[in-house]
Amino acid sequence: MKRALIVLSLLMAATAGADDVETIVATLAKIGSASQPVFSPDGKRIAFISTISGSPQVWMLPTAGGWPDQITALDDPVTAIDWSPNGEWIALQSAPGGGLNEQVYIMRPDGSGMRRITEGGKTNNRLGWWMPDSKSLLIGSSRRSAAAIDIWRVDLASGAMNMIAQSNGVASVIDVSDDGRYALVSRLASRGDNNIYRVAVDGSGEVLLTPHTPPATYIGASFGSSPDIVYLGGNPDRDLMAFGRTTIRDGKATPFEVMVARPDAELSSFEVNHHHSIAALNWNLAGRSVLSILDVADRKERAGPQLPGDIAGIQHFSADDKTLALIISGSDRPLDIWMLDMGSAALSQVTRSPHPGVDLATLIGPELVTYTAHDGLKLSGWLYRPRAAKPPYATVFSFHGGPEGQERPGLNSTYQALLAAGFAVFAPNVRGSTGFGKAFVNLDNGPLRVNGVRDIKSSVDHLVQNGIADPKRLAIMGGSYGGYMVMAGVTEYPDLFAAGADLFGVVNFETFFKHTEPWMAAISTKEYGDPVTEAAMLRDLSPIHKVDRVKTPLIVLHGANDTNVPVVEAEQVVTSLKQRGIPVEYVLFPDEGHGWRKTANRVRSTSEIVRFFREHLK
Repeated sequence: MKRALIVLSLLMAATAGADDVETIVATLAKIGSASQPVFSPDGKRIAFISTISGSPQVWMLPTAGGWPDQITALDDPVTAIDWSPNGEWIALQSAPGGGLNEQVYIMRPDGSGMRRITEGGKTNNRLGWWMPDSKSLLIGSSRRSAAAIDIWRVDLASGAMNMIAQSNGVASVIDVSDDGRYALVSRLASRGDNNIYRVAVDGSGEVLLTPHTPPATYIGASFGSSPDIVYLGGNPDRDLMAFGRTTIRDGKATPFEVMVARPDAELSSFEVNHHHSIAALNWNLAGRSVLSILDVADRKERAGPQLPGDIAGIQHFSADDKTLALIISGSDRPLDIWMLDMGSAALSQVTRSPHPGVDLATLIGPELVTYTAHDGLKLSGWLYRPRAAKPPYATVFSFHGGPEGQERPGLNSTYQALLAAGFAVFAPNVRGSTGFGKAFVNLDNGPLRVNGVRDIKSSVDHLVQNGIADPKRLAIMGGSYGGYMVMAGVTEYPDLFAAGADLFGVVNFETFFKHTEPWMAAISTKEYGDPVTEAAMLRDLSPIHKVDRVKTPLIVLHGANDTNVPVVEAEQVVTSLKQRGIPVEYVLFPDEGHGWRKTANRVRSTSEIVRFFREHLK
């Protein structure tokens, strides 16, 4: 209790010293999380991924709650898990060094007998779906071609791998029919446009379920009461994502039939129960989650429970369909696992992620701010105001990755550390963000990217003109595509920001396409541009060719094992700025890939960013 009061005092202090800020940063960055729960077939236990040990690993506890047991202690993070239908195996996906060349393993539920079922090396693999007999597993793998992820069936006894679905881009398994004859496979040919197929597992053929005029996105797919009925989330011929279905008749799929839609929100995910009678729907309402329950027979929709946090993720139904597992988080609460009783509609918390030294009641939630861009487009963002300062604030503008991502009001330890240090944080959803409809997400494709970059200035102008942000004390940060926005911001607006933090960002589209994973390059040409036919445009959009304009001191953070945005992107920035005498610091994490999965690295990253901004924004 005494420690919590000390940290609370630190969080409220306007003039916290460097040592105090270090303490705050360390405690905030060590907040744990629990996610990806999967039920045992008898419903008595759940396996899940937690960061309690300092790296994402597999843990287990009784469904009713209790003390969790750690099942894996790998050097590399675990990124996905699934329990076999017969209860004898847990499949898991792990990323060597945090990169994308993930491998798939199986182990006994107690962690014993672990063995890799993929080939290792540089192949990219994705955990897919267990076959009903538990004798084989469907996975995605780049073993045929580095430029594509195909679907393979792995026999556990022999290790034999047979391809059941070939792809020209990225394929993933979404569901397997109860009789094991069919799989639902998503094929992503380009970012922002995909198709769903019903594939015969024995190789006898496939049916396209989603013929459409591009672009359209389909999220999730689930078999109905027969393999000829498939439930989907999609947006063909409409702007906002809706829940619907298609039926296979005479070997062809009927057009997408909307069953439930909202005029104010997009469907973000759904789960159909094992009896194929109920669909749990998760709606994205301006970034906050709203749940509803649909009876698929009579199409009657009822409201779901009031959520204890702003963001929820629907996971899985128990085998008897009496319980639905959820993950719930918010700006003031860690990511944890909850159970929804389908009879009483009562929610119960199963995991309680540790947050030693942090009183969650002191964490700061955001307010939703709306404004207009240079061309009149409506934009929005989340504004976090420090308690111990008055406007106009020293303000950090944080841009999300993707670009097909969305800033949502979740727990962000870097934001909370910046707030504790007296900064305001503004996290906008500029054009190209998801969650606001198909038209909005495609407004930054190719040559339109210049308008997305202009949204940086529009975001700053709104806060400055309304007396929220101090124009002399502005900083910019972002990771992945957000890192691109940082570099675009400091090159296009060299006098705007006093400091910037580029986290594993793209700076040169030519080298990005050359060095990223071939399948990533193949699906990115529509979003960014074709490096063969549109090289001049990509060069003009690459901040590295305008680096002579930069006046802003930068800190660059990157993972040495990043196969998505390779480390050559960071090296170009650092070398170019040093040659020009621009203040630049470089933090390389030798045991990370695209983003930080290990607690110690998250602590260091947040600490370095807060220190850098404090030094340069005074």
